[in-house]
Amino acid sequence: MKYRKKPVVIDAIKLGIDNVDVVCEFCPPGRTEPNSLGVLIKTLEGEMQASWGDFVIRGIKGEVYPCKPDIFNASYITVEEE
Repeated sequence: MKYRKKPVVIDAIKLGIDNVDVVCEFCPPGRTEPNSLGVLIKTLEGEMQASWGDFVIRGIKGEVYPCKPDIFNASYITVEEE
C-alpha cells in the first residue's frame, strides 16, 4: 500500500550565525541552547543539533525540530502569507 503525505503548512526559519536569537525566540522557551555548531534543540524525540544552514521547523502542534536544507527543499515549497 502507498500513502501520500497530507499538505500541511508549517513555519520554518533558516539558522544562520546572524539570527541565533531569532531562532531561539521561534522555539518554545527553554528548548534551545546555542553552541559553536549552531543550536541544540530539545525536541519531543530528545536533543537534536541544528547546524548552521539547517532549517528549524515548527510543526502543526507547536513541536520544533531541525531539518537539513536538502531535505527541507525537497519536501517544502514557499506559500503566500495569509
